[in-house]
Amino acid sequence: MVMTRPFEVGVVVRDLGLMERFYCDVIGCRAERRSRVPESVGGPAGLGGELVVAWLRVPSGGRVKLVLPRSARVSTGAAPWSAGRPGLSYLTFHLDDLDPVVAALAGAGARPLSDPVVVRAGGRRISFWADPEGNVVELVDERGGDPGPRRSN
Repeated sequence: MVMTRPFEVGVVVRDLGLMERFYCDVIGCRAERRSRVPESVGGPAGLGGELVVAWLRVPSGGRVKLVLPRSARVSTGAAPWSAGRPGLSYLTFHLDDLDPVVAALAGAGARPLSDPVVVRAGGRRISFWADPEGNVVELVDERGGDPGPRRSN
């Protein structure tokens, strides 16, 4: 088996415009297109009905798909991240310098999840944030200066 395209991840959102601006203007993704998935496709595919999808290109490869359900309400609730919670936990973005992104995050409606905001670990600097809708984002850069063991995130 050979993968034919870069990895994609879908994130269900409540406010498509807000989240598209956040991931493009702050994180650095590039909007590629929007598409409507009609209920006649979304229902049988197990997606719950009609959707609007914004496709965002990650500069280093892959895409984030922001998914807005049109025929079902997106609920709020659980804490943004818990090590004991099954399922997708966070999106990781590798940056050459996370400082400018960290500086812009709070003003864009995100909130830090780590204290200190930037942590040095395994020769890298990492920072965890909840995006404006509570999805967890990890930022990583290689400028940590800590000679500890290297691990993949």
